[in-house]
Amino acid sequence: MGTLNWRSLVAAGFIALAPPVFAAQPAPASDTGLVSQIAGHLAQAKGVRAQFTQTQTLSAMKQPLVSTGSLVFFRERGVIWQIDTPYKATYVITDTGVSEVNANGQRTNSKSSDGVRGVAQVSRMMRAMLGGDLSALYAQFDVHADGTPAQWRMQLTPNQPQLAQSIKGLEMSGGDYLQALRITLANGDVTRIDFANSAAVSELPPADRTLFGAR
Repeated sequence: MGTLNWRSLVAAGFIALAPPVFAAQPAPASDTGLVSQIAGHLAQAKGVRAQFTQTQTLSAMKQPLVSTGSLVFFRERGVIWQIDTPYKATYVITDTGVSEVNANGQRTNSKSSDGVRGVAQVSRMMRAMLGGDLSALYAQFDVHADGTPAQWRMQLTPNQPQLAQSIKGLEMSGGDYLQALRITLANGDVTRIDFANSAAVSELPPADRTLFGAR
């Protein structure tokens, strides 16, 4: 992965858009109940640490781009996304946007203002969802869910034109934790992220707290 596709990255930062300013679209009662159970189940963990494999299929590239690494999601702070291969990089996703952090813990790059706003929206929606507030989810997406809280799948389709300009759809599957995420952008690019060795995190170690506090 030569450059960071931040739209895919922040969507992988587990899906969450700004508090709704639009009327939410009604969902089937069966879907609503299952989504509520899934969110409640995921919300039991204050944070999650996992490994990931990300595969990007881009229209401009002949071969998929594959990267691996680890992430830490902490509801009160945001997401630390660390790429190990094919190169090393660390990104911190918070309500204020995305920052790249160097080996000394210093911020070396920030996204454009448009990117920052988009990332902030994504970060807030996900954290609201994992706190049990599903209003933002239904305000921005038509949601279809099937399975059980122990093994589930969700399909999210944007129902707001502004969001649909960037994202065509999201597919998530999992059990106790998110296991796979597929992001299809409006331009046809597809990113699939598979998560492994997920574990609950109740407190952040000093190194992670420092990353979240990097300026």
